[in-house]
Amino acid sequence: MKNEKKCIFAGTFDPPTLGHKATIEDCLEIFDEVVIAILVNPKKEPLFSVDERKEMLALCFDEAQKKRIKIIAFEGTVTKLLERENTKFYARGIRNATDLDFENANFYASKKLDDKFIAVYLPCKQELLHISSSMVRNSLHFSTPIDEYVTKEVKEYIDKIYQRK
Repeated sequence: MKNEKKCIFAGTFDPPTLGHKATIEDCLEIFDEVVIAILVNPKKEPLFSVDERKEMLALCFDEAQKKRIKIIAFEGTVTKLLERENTKFYARGIRNATDLDFENANFYASKKLDDKFIAVYLPCKQELLHISSSMVRNSLHFSTPIDEYVTKEVKEYIDKIYQRK
């Protein structure tokens, strides 16, 4: 449909958290389709493979939501991704002033590459402000609970990989 709007929500999702899920659900309130892009940075060594992250992201959503979500992996600039997906909307979750400063710097750099680029900043839900993928990875490293950071389905998936009880 010509009037449908879609956005890109990109990140490493290593692993996807409740914060990621909440931001994507907010995007679904605004946009008809959300492209969740796992950005592949060859200079980073993620804990989980791209395929594992795709599987975990898919586990976060019900069937109705999945019909409006596309999960992909992408290596390149966000502006190239927006061009490929034929949208100008780039959604970002904001937890704090540090996130805002970081996202603004990226926004202005991206705007120079594509003047049609539109960033949509979505504030994090207050009860999720403390959650990050790095916190989950640290918890896994020290064998501490991850229940309050990820969905039940993602926790079960990770527990299976790590053979945790």
